[in-house]
Amino acid sequence: MTELFRLARALRSECDDPDRRFVHRLRVGLAVAALILILSFLE
Repeated sequence: MTELFRLARALRSECDDPDRRFVHRLRVGLAVAALILILSFLE
């Protein structure tokens, strides 16, 4: 579980601009969703 928290901290955007922060979070979310989708097809 601590590895997940470390990964989340590494992916965190430190930008002050809310638009850039939103786009960053959207990209990370889509990447995680794509990874889950690919892994679900492999089973």
